Amino acid sequence: MKELVEVIAKALVDNPDEVVVTEKTGVKDLTIELHVAPSDMGKVIGKQGRIAKAIRTVVKAAALEDNKRVDVDIV
Repeated sequence: MKELVEVIAKALVDNPDEVVVTEKTGVKDLTIELHVAPSDMGKVIGKQGRIAKAIRTVVKAAALEDNKRVDVDIV
């Protein structure tokens, strides 16, 4: 999941070197934190949060295989 979020985020931003993705694992859940440069925050979130919602949807669909609940936090 971490690699998926990283690839998507790096494709969206102007500063791909500043993209940092971390995972926090629980028993049945997984939290993925996405850190980007402040100037790229709008590109990752999108108008009315549409891009952020799309990223979360793709990650949740990929997580169905592992039977885990995944949260994506943009920090």
